[in-house]
Amino acid sequence: MKSHLKEIFFQALLLIHMQGQSDSSSSGSSVVMAGYNVSAPAGSSVTLQCVSGRMVWTRDNLRDRQRVVHWDVFRAHVDNGMERVLDMYSAGEQRIYNSYNLKRVGLSQKAFQDGNFSLVIKDVTMNDKGLYSCNLHHLYCHLYETVRVQLNVTKSRRKEQRYWDGQKAVYVVLLGSTVVLPCINRRNVWTDWSNEEEDQQVVHWDRQSPGIYHDRADRLVDLYASGEQRSYGPSFLRKKMNISNQAFSEGDFSLTISDLQVTDQGLYSCHLHHHYCGLHERRQFQVTVEPPVIRATVPAKALPSADKDANKGESPRVINVVLPDHRQHFLLPLGFVLTAFLLLAFVVLVIILITRRRRVTEIYSLESTRSNRSRSCSDEFEMDVAEASLPIREPDDRLDFKNNLLKEVNMNTTSKVIDLDKEMEKCRK
Repeated sequence: MKSHLKEIFFQALLLIHMQGQSDSSSSGSSVVMAGYNVSAPAGSSVTLQCVSGRMVWTRDNLRDRQRVVHWDVFRAHVDNGMERVLDMYSAGEQRIYNSYNLKRVGLSQKAFQDGNFSLVIKDVTMNDKGLYSCNLHHLYCHLYETVRVQLNVTKSRRKEQRYWDGQKAVYVVLLGSTVVLPCINRRNVWTDWSNEEEDQQVVHWDRQSPGIYHDRADRLVDLYASGEQRSYGPSFLRKKMNISNQAFSEGDFSLTISDLQVTDQGLYSCHLHHHYCGLHERRQFQVTVEPPVIRATVPAKALPSADKDANKGESPRVINVVLPDHRQHFLLPLGFVLTAFLLLAFVVLVIILITRRRRVTEIYSLESTRSNRSRSCSDEFEMDVAEASLPIREPDDRLDFKNNLLKEVNMNTTSKVIDLDKEMEKCRK
């Protein structure tokens, strides 16, 4: 009785662990896949890109959900430790890889109906010892789950036991007996498809205004794989926001908002739900509305025409001129050119001033030299004239003795003749 209760307790513990793994894998998909910041001017249109090309979001008409389970065993004492035991598809038969295991190991034929993928091993041998792993793959939903069981073989019945080591179940079984390695998962995703469930895929958009909590976000639109679309809110808001009717066939669930206004700011979320696969993806967009773009307009000039009356009925033509935002791109090269020109002009001016100053200095020194030479010549000439103009005087005592010859001496004395032109020419030379 005690062994039976112990067995029931162990099975319950193992099921709780496997269920926890299943829940954790399911909840792991319920995450924010991406976040974006989007800015656009008021009055424009903006498209929030919510695209997923995964088959799970674009196709939902497969009867066989491409499910497969395979058992592997790892033996530490063998060179090639990992070995495939068997595998089984939801729409096919079992495939056993080692001929030694034929009619000795296998799964229940109703595994994909009741979710019991436990491996049955008959006539256990010492060769069966190892770490077994039950791998569940759902190719359509991109789900992967693994359950591990350690199998040990003993020759003593007293050593038979089953326990949990904190990470996996450990089975110690008697040599030659039959053992069932548990692998149970009864989620709908692993069992047969139910025709009663409809609208497995759904996409909805909501908007969280600034200062509003996420649980009070406004629902904008719902889109089902069946083609049904539901919009929420006032009529003017429903007309502004649109999703393509081919969203599920193209995998493009983008939301287009026209005539963007300041009141449209907020956190937008794109939720992708697949109830069959248990997948919940979310993408967030922080939308910011900027001031509208103002474009300058230049009035058009009327074209000359011979028929003026015909032009009176025409509306004036307006040419839109978009001014660049950064004018410094044009002014910067112009400033460089002007600076270089001014610098060159300053250098030329300095050179001209220095040259002129040197020439004036040379002319002044030459004139000074000539003036000094002329002055010295004039002094010499005046001295010669003064000497020539002085009369020749004899002493009085001689006059007394030569009174008789005075007349003769005066007659023989001649004046000194000086040519002024020759003297000036000599001074210049």
